[in-house]
Amino acid sequence: MANTSTKDKAKEGMEHMQQGAQHMAEAAKSGAQNLADTARSAAQNVGEKAKQAGEFVRDKADQGASNVGKGMESLAGTIRDRGPQEGLLGKATTGVAGALDQTGRYLDEQGVSGMVDDLTGLIRNHPLPAILVGVGIGFMLARLTTSSRS
Repeated sequence: MANTSTKDKAKEGMEHMQQGAQHMAEAAKSGAQNLADTARSAAQNVGEKAKQAGEFVRDKADQGASNVGKGMESLAGTIRDRGPQEGLLGKATTGVAGALDQTGRYLDEQGVSGMVDDLTGLIRNHPLPAILVGVGIGFMLARLTTSSRS
């Protein structure tokens, strides 16, 4: 009888161990799910903050471009008012003032976002010249950096 009691207790002990292991596995699974949910939530928060920061920077850049544009338009008016009106210098004054005025208006209306959109469209419409310009700029930068090291 003692033998049966020992076997029953051993069996009962094994069942408790299995139940304990099952509870531990469930707790680990639940903890892992909670950790995954927390990580997912943190990643969403970081993504949202990055998006907000990007929008803030874009808005500030657009405001800065608009201010520069207004300054260029003002400078164009000053050049027109104070520069020569006739002859070769008058034509040059009119050309410079017109270019400043047009560029200033573009910056004021489009901002940095508009310039990026225009540049993107230009590259899409003319990919080969864009690649060649990029290669040329890269070559010039490489020459400048290697000649400054010598």
